[in-house]
Amino acid sequence: MNLKQAQYVKTIAECGSITAAAKKLFVSQPSLSQMLRQLEQETGLPIFDRSTSPMRLTYAGEKYLHAAERMLAANAELESQLREIRQEHAGRLRLGISVTRAMQVMPLVLPVFQQQYPNVILELTEKGSAHLEELLRMGNIDLALAALESTSPSLAYELIEKETIGILAGRDTAAARQYPSGTALPLEAVCRENFVCLTKGHSSRITQDKLFRRCGITPNVLLETDALEVGRRVALEAGACMLLPSIYIDDYCRQRRGSFFPLKDYENHRHFYACYRKDEFVPRYVRDFIQITTQVLGGGESPQTMRAQAGM
Repeated sequence: MNLKQAQYVKTIAECGSITAAAKKLFVSQPSLSQMLRQLEQETGLPIFDRSTSPMRLTYAGEKYLHAAERMLAANAELESQLREIRQEHAGRLRLGISVTRAMQVMPLVLPVFQQQYPNVILELTEKGSAHLEELLRMGNIDLALAALESTSPSLAYELIEKETIGILAGRDTAAARQYPSGTALPLEAVCRENFVCLTKGHSSRITQDKLFRRCGITPNVLLETDALEVGRRVALEAGACMLLPSIYIDDYCRQRRGSFFPLKDYENHRHFYACYRKDEFVPRYVRDFIQITTQVLGGGESPQTMRAQAGM
């Protein structure tokens, strides 16, 4: 069965005669009769009882029409979905982001985005920033929100937020006792402290390893963890240090009397970017996802205001 045959049989059944169906379908009566004969030859069964007026479906014809109606309904649904996709109101967004950034970004961005694009399916891949760039190049994700150096020639980068790298120090560290929080310090000033590190693959770990090598320091690693939140809490409670961006210094760190020291004489080149492949079309909903994220993290309109505007 093809769509034309399905539509023709359905119309004949509705009209009760080939003549009336041909007029409705804007085809000639002989060609419609020929199609029906060919169809009945292919199935080996009569579809209509021609001895009655109006023509009635045979038992086989009833089964055929039932399948035809399902096929036509499925095709209509597919056409509707494709029309939505062509108009960029529906689709799928495969987003790559680190677990820590997802905790920060998704609760703020997703409600606004979902209100604007209820028919876009969001698929989340949570990996370290170093892995996300490769997943993007391989085509496994459509958009990455990650701390990167924006160096790949095959990717486009849009800056969302600049990051300042510094040292989070627990209140029991020598550095926290000696220097006021906010003091710019060289890495050598904390070389004797214990360190909590993220596992390899995280952008902070990449930066940390480069800095330690540059300074000729072999850190005393107290703990390696895949979760930044675990690292922060251990560093604050165990009197250790941790290298991380300033965006993760929040009320919890201040309540635990942690100190943050921006790195002295260090220019960070890894910032938080939205990146996607240059050679592919970027749907409107992807561009809007980037815009919403930039506005929320950039201190612009609140998510509540953006939701209200999206509903207008």
